[in-house]
Amino acid sequence: MRGLMQDWPLVCSKILDHGAQQFGNREVVTRSVEGPIVRTTYNGIRTRALKVAQKLSRDGFRPGERIGTLAWNTGRHLEAWYGIMGMGGVYHTLNPRLFPEQLAWIMNHAEDQALFVDLTFMPIVEKVAPEVKSLRKIIVLTDGAHMPETGLENVVAYEDWIADADGDFHWHEVDEGLASGMCYTSGTTGDPKGVVYSHRSNVLHAMIACQRDTLAISSQEVILPVVPMFHANAWGIAHAAPMVGAKLVMPGGRMDGEAIYELLDTEKVTMSAAVPTVWLMLLQYLEESGKQLPHLEKVIIGGSACPRIMTQKFRDNYDVDVIHAFFFLKKGLFLNWLGIAFLERTANLLGYDV
Repeated sequence: MRGLMQDWPLVCSKILDHGAQQFGNREVVTRSVEGPIVRTTYNGIRTRALKVAQKLSRDGFRPGERIGTLAWNTGRHLEAWYGIMGMGGVYHTLNPRLFPEQLAWIMNHAEDQALFVDLTFMPIVEKVAPEVKSLRKIIVLTDGAHMPETGLENVVAYEDWIADADGDFHWHEVDEGLASGMCYTSGTTGDPKGVVYSHRSNVLHAMIACQRDTLAISSQEVILPVVPMFHANAWGIAHAAPMVGAKLVMPGGRMDGEAIYELLDTEKVTMSAAVPTVWLMLLQYLEESGKQLPHLEKVIIGGSACPRIMTQKFRDNYDVDVIHAFFFLKKGLFLNWLGIAFLERTANLLGYDV
């Protein structure tokens, strides 16, 4: 006998529907690539994501096709993400730090059909796009006024592209086990490998991120995900935040210490996540300026091992807790951030030095 309570698939569109329904007025703030601070809400993100899904479907893109994104953490990128998933497509986040020939190889291997790209990366796309045989459309995440000149074909400004969509669209029904997103490894032991995220895995990952012994994301948090969306889905924050109604502050393309501090202070950010390099720039700025972090309560540091002095400075000088999201036990066991707090305490109890 099967249970019937809450019998629905774990698909990513449910996350955004829930966020818009329960926390519709909760803000999503972006330092735009063009410069100004832009404010929207989860309801606004959902409305425009539906337009993205509608336009992709109208343009002939089909469920299961890979749609690339080469973009910073912004509200537009978030809309594109959920819109791609909502029409049944698979978002393929691309790492702009790779060489153009690597990006071309990855996009050809994935058979990307379209590409959402930020203004910053158009020079890269100028080199890459002609080499990607499957690419049918390039959508630049800007408006007509900021649209750059390009010799590429089938290029359109994002705001112009979605302007004629009314958002009257129903999310495509997909099996929770189907792919929702993918990214490629760096290829350190050969050609890059595609890592595929299912709808179910993304939903479960987001649920784990909200647990007390992991990131403890809740509706009371104001989160600045500096870790990029092309790096393990911004460590799940882009899914977990709308799941619980946390305010999102998206940093755009500026990663220097002053820019990060400005967002932390003006938006009263309570938690943030980034790699050690970003935190080093912030700590240097704080020491030079003498400024403090009155609102920030915790930072998640991962991507590479965090220097002990960095943890000490956050805790001793600024009263900020550190969640170390990347570490090795001396016995050689690698652990990622999922369940990190619980595992660290368990390791200490077993006598391991972490």
